[in-house]
Amino acid sequence: MSVKPTGGSAHEWRAAVAGDPLQHAWDSIRAGLRRDCGARTFDGWLRPIALGAFDADTGTLKLELPSQFMADWVQTHFAERLALAWGAAFPSVRQILIGVGANAPRTAAVVEIPAPPRSEEPEAKDGLYAVALEPRYRFENFVVGKANEVAFNASRTLATAKDVAFNPLFLHGGTGRGKTHLLHAIGHEFHRLRPRAKIIYMSAEKFMVEFVAALRANETIQFKQQLRSADLLMIDDVQFIAGKESTQEEFFHTMNEIISAGRRLVISSDRAPQDLDGIEPRILSRLSWGLVADINQADLELRLNIILKKLEALPEVQVPDEVVMFLAKRISSNVRELEGALNRIAAYASMQNRAIDLDFVGEVLASTLRANQRRISIDEIQTRVSEHYRIRKAEMTSARRAREVARPRQVAMYLSKQLTPRSLPEIGRRFGGRDHTTVIHAVRQIEKLRAQDPELDSDIRLLTRQLES
Repeated sequence: MSVKPTGGSAHEWRAAVAGDPLQHAWDSIRAGLRRDCGARTFDGWLRPIALGAFDADTGTLKLELPSQFMADWVQTHFAERLALAWGAAFPSVRQILIGVGANAPRTAAVVEIPAPPRSEEPEAKDGLYAVALEPRYRFENFVVGKANEVAFNASRTLATAKDVAFNPLFLHGGTGRGKTHLLHAIGHEFHRLRPRAKIIYMSAEKFMVEFVAALRANETIQFKQQLRSADLLMIDDVQFIAGKESTQEEFFHTMNEIISAGRRLVISSDRAPQDLDGIEPRILSRLSWGLVADINQADLELRLNIILKKLEALPEVQVPDEVVMFLAKRISSNVRELEGALNRIAAYASMQNRAIDLDFVGEVLASTLRANQRRISIDEIQTRVSEHYRIRKAEMTSARRAREVARPRQVAMYLSKQLTPRSLPEIGRRFGGRDHTTVIHAVRQIEKLRAQDPELDSDIRLLTRQLES
């Protein structure tokens, strides 16, 4: 995907968006976004998007938002997803422009929709090879505290040192704690010091998809050569290859090639190696050879510093000290949710022309505050349920169907639905990448059994009290 600056005047947008096919495609895309992103993200950021003008000659469609702040946020977080969605739903749209209303200055970017075929090797650009690093994620804007100090220092050492005593680096921690930020920061710093280095960053899920595609196209040699020649290879969310035997085989050999050649490897996961179920022992052993660094939940001091750092980038947003302290105390689940809450406050204040005070924050973040008041996460639920039923926590994400692990897993899914604001698809992903229909079945099954089994009902009441306290 390439991004280029926009230009031209309003008269260049010759074709008004009034046709039913385009609107029908947009309705379908919106439904998919709401399903995939969850109601809160969709309502706060994506629902306000309106169709602008469509230039049939260039295939350029304008998407409009109420403010430049919102346009920039959607550009940063959803440009690629929107471009791909339009490319699939309405191929005549070949690029999108994300900006504000027709009278606002055009400072957003055009995002080109890539052509579907991918038979050639990706081109190197400015030393980076097959990599898309997020510009915002750098070491200088990563806020360091006791919870992430070891992971930060290890990441910076791996990126900057001429020689490192550990390889690979394995980063693990719960959702929204900064693992992906550190991976991108490593890539940026490694590239700055070694402009001609070949850097590859990809999710484990993308690794799997690309490998399967290469198998089908008889291009496995090219796939192997591309990955194994990287000077720095970074794989995010390795837990997603659990249970995928052929993918794990290729992943293992890729790891060996990279490490044996003295090149650098960084892996991230939501769990420590010993808690990863469905991953081959030889892979876990290899991952443990290097440095394993965890990222714990941010304490109050770190959350305060994160908010203050974020506000430095938003000079137009005036947030009183009492609101800053309120947010740091009340939103403790993860850094991503804290930053999202601040973005939401800023956007709503801009749209509604309201001053930011405690009443306004309570109104805008009502559901988020309720969820964080209980301070319950899916990870905590899995831990508590595993301890109660005396099973390994790894069984929560395993493929085993034995009753002694399946029933506690269903209980944990049920409690996740009852006690957290997470969507069904997200809950399924946190339980070993299961489908949302599995979560629905678990919830219905436990509801049915609670009415029939007093012991189970008592277990759930006890677990709920323990979690809410």
